Amino acid sequence: MAPTAAATPDLAAIRARLERVGHGHVLKFWDRLGVAERRALLGQIDRIDWAALPGLIDKYVKDKPVFALPDGVEPAPFFSADPTQGAAGGSDAAALRRSWDAGAARAAGEDLLRRGKVACFTVAGGQGSRLGYDGPKGCYPGGAITGRPLFQFFAEGILAAQRRYGAPIPWAIMTSPLNHDATVAFFGEHKHFGLDPAHVVYFPQGVMASFDRATGRLLMAAPGEIATNPDGHGGSITALHRSGTLDRLGEAGVEHVSYFQVDNPIVRVVDPAFLGLHAGAAGSGSSGEMSSKMIAKAYAEEKLGLFCRAGGKVQVIEYSDLPMERQRETLPDGSLRFLAGSVAVHAMSVEFLRRLNEDAAFDLPYHRADKKIACIDPDTGEPIEPREPNGVKLERFVFDALPMCRASIVLETLRREEFAPIKNAEGVDSPASSARIQTERAAAWLERIGVKVARNSTGEADCVIELSPLTACEAGDLERVEVRTNLPARIGSGERVVL
Repeated sequence: MAPTAAATPDLAAIRARLERVGHGHVLKFWDRLGVAERRALLGQIDRIDWAALPGLIDKYVKDKPVFALPDGVEPAPFFSADPTQGAAGGSDAAALRRSWDAGAARAAGEDLLRRGKVACFTVAGGQGSRLGYDGPKGCYPGGAITGRPLFQFFAEGILAAQRRYGAPIPWAIMTSPLNHDATVAFFGEHKHFGLDPAHVVYFPQGVMASFDRATGRLLMAAPGEIATNPDGHGGSITALHRSGTLDRLGEAGVEHVSYFQVDNPIVRVVDPAFLGLHAGAAGSGSSGEMSSKMIAKAYAEEKLGLFCRAGGKVQVIEYSDLPMERQRETLPDGSLRFLAGSVAVHAMSVEFLRRLNEDAAFDLPYHRADKKIACIDPDTGEPIEPREPNGVKLERFVFDALPMCRASIVLETLRREEFAPIKNAEGVDSPASSARIQTERAAAWLERIGVKVARNSTGEADCVIELSPLTACEAGDLERVEVRTNLPARIGSGERVVL
């Protein structure tokens, strides 16, 4: 049946508006579309800010922005992973690495958790396509032995913390339009991994139109669909508000949000000491608005964003934007001067997030990414599978909110303790590298309490160990009597052990 007139309201006006900004091709195949396709395309058109589009295209597509390094940029100071080991003396390092009262910070964070003042927030809009996995990345089997899904690691960490502190920890999960339904269904199939469904909320992030790199025109994914991409983890700040999730958390009494991304199975979903420092415990100097975790870069060229300070404000500068000669600068002891690498773990206050969203001037900058984007030929409608980058995606990054804080602190953590991301199919940050880190962390924790772990000639654990957060979220958890009685006395060479 032919589409009815009701399916094409004000079509002439819509077409004229698109033509004025150079995107009339969006409606080129209108006559081919069915009623549902027309309705969906009109919905996409309604959600695009056409007045802002020409400026974005001129700034980010036709002209590739050049990052301007802030004047006086220097490494950001940070709290040492070992609270007692702040640098001493008058060296440059003394201004960077700070000691702190871990007991006071942990007590403050645990108090927040016991009073139900903390929620978790996972950015999970990505697909597992880079891993050869067809589905939401959070569903990817990240366990070193069992194939435990990434979502399950986080759920078990939240469940363990709820049992310890006797209070609910709401969990907000930001999906994308591409994987929202699949994510919700996955949790339903797994009965929310033991969590109360009432305390798990899902919402999709926003999207941005994708652009043709040569012309700046919108790419079309299909005759009736504009090509889009998720608007980046920076869009999470706005999505929290627009979805009503921020209000929901506030109404539940939540004051702080523990933010982490979906690809790191050993992330601490809630870290009492970090939360305490963030909230201002023990004179940390934090504003309690937005704080961050870091790891020491292994070498200057490692592709991690760097915590820096300029104009008295902490910010993250991408590794590609800080000149390599600066990244190779060293301190008198030979260590890297720009050491603090971002691991995409933050704590943010609900008040801070609300204030940003209520500010009409709030606008995180966009970052350009040149990508291969499947699309159609705008003249013929034939599908195109590009072999080289043909499009531009614009994304926002959450760390760009750091300079908007009155003050922001950074806490160092150890790579083996909290950072084993799964991003690539092979090599660095792959399932194999993550499994090795999972094993090394578990082995070190077990050895601390007397378990013998087989090691090879290079000192690496000669076995595979997978440790559930329900067993231990930190090394000290293994010392509990109910846990120790179920641990092996020895793990031999080649053994595969799940605890």
